[in-house]
Amino acid sequence: MAHIHWLGAGLSSVPGIRRLIQDGFSMTVWNRTVSKAEAAVAGLTGAFDAKAFDLDAFSDQLNAGDVAVSMLPGDFHPIIAKICLDKGANFVSSSYISPAMQDLDAAAKEKGLAFVNEVGLDPGIDHLMAHVVMDDYRKSNAFSAENDHFFRSYCGGLSEVPNDFCYKFSWSPLGVLKALRSPSKSLRDGKEFDVERPWDAVEKYDVKLPKGQEVFEVYPNRDSLPYIEEYGFDKELNLQQFVRGTLRYDGWSNAWSEIFKEVETLEGPEGDARLEEISADLWNRYAVEEGEADRVVLCVDLWATKDGETVYNKSYVMDAYGDADHTAMARLVSVPVSFAVAAVLKGEFSAGVHAAPSNSDTARKWLDELGRLGEEMELVDHLQK
Repeated sequence: MAHIHWLGAGLSSVPGIRRLIQDGFSMTVWNRTVSKAEAAVAGLTGAFDAKAFDLDAFSDQLNAGDVAVSMLPGDFHPIIAKICLDKGANFVSSSYISPAMQDLDAAAKEKGLAFVNEVGLDPGIDHLMAHVVMDDYRKSNAFSAENDHFFRSYCGGLSEVPNDFCYKFSWSPLGVLKALRSPSKSLRDGKEFDVERPWDAVEKYDVKLPKGQEVFEVYPNRDSLPYIEEYGFDKELNLQQFVRGTLRYDGWSNAWSEIFKEVETLEGPEGDARLEEISADLWNRYAVEEGEADRVVLCVDLWATKDGETVYNKSYVMDAYGDADHTAMARLVSVPVSFAVAAVLKGEFSAGVHAAPSNSDTARKWLDELGRLGEEMELVDHLQK
């Protein structure tokens, strides 16, 4: 029987770990601190164990047909994936597909192995929503390649209640701070829109959520352009806007203005050291407190116009909150990962390096299952009277 090796038992892993064990899969949970791995499976019954993570020990116990789930830092993913190649095992990660991971595509196909990535929240659930909305549009009477097309996808991890800083951290702020130093590429007015720093492109974003209308701030993140083809926007479509980005509470850019000013000046090893100091200070001041709920908002919008008139306008939206058992972020990252693991074991992914399922039927099935598990989301038609 194929075995799951789940690497990393941090908070963002626990709901997925527990779901797979409760569904009857056999698993070893690996973590550098074995007590965290033991805590992740506490109270469960089934075919599982918890072990201290070590690359050699993990490699020795990985067998052909197994699945390795890497919830480790990103630099580990290609290392784990190469071990999987050697052992004839499959691989799953919630992270973006790096160039090093993509380079393994041919070898994975040759060995008949599925290397599945981008199956968490963002990236992950956002991909599923995009495929569903795009499929809905293509099947609608409004579809025409000659329409002007506009696409936006924004996701944000937030505190349940806004504070003066317009943000709270559920784990180390360092990743958020590093992301602020990254340029982005998107499409605006039919042309490539390059932004050196996120705060140079912050905009207001008014969205209808399941609980009502709300205004946020948004900005483009990373390189959106490769996802144009991934989401099915063929070259013949007249695409005017395409952006994947980050969502924050209204007022975020003003509350963070002094941090922006300093981050912009940081360079080299000294800059990295200062970034860690800022991270530690922010963690002390703005960490999510024990018993405090977090919030995740995800919105995927697609609309089309013809001769200036809107002919299609739908949004897939989700507004999720932490509960007594898990944070919203942990659920929405690791539960889709558990879907991917189960799908790999059932042979539902072809060989090679993949992102989240692009098949609209599969995407709907995953989203429907998330809804059945209690995540509040809906497809909103803005043109309905």
